[in-house]
Amino acid sequence: MAQGHRGRATLTERQRQVLSLMAEGITYQIIAERLGISTHTVTTHVDRAFLKLGVRSREEAVQVAIKEALIP
Repeated sequence: MAQGHRGRATLTERQRQVLSLMAEGITYQIIAERLGISTHTVTTHVDRAFLKLGVRSREEAVQVAIKEALIP
């Protein structure tokens, strides 16, 4: 899972929004439609959030984000 607290506080608001929608089990395509961005941009936000959180999967990212109160 994640290593320490490196970068967690630096998630952007958009990265938090994307993670929150991911926590609902929503696909990248639907996330993109809801936020009015491209699926490529969603992927970029996810990739950068994964790096900041030190995780490798959607499940890990959501777990860490919830545990750290980054998303509801």
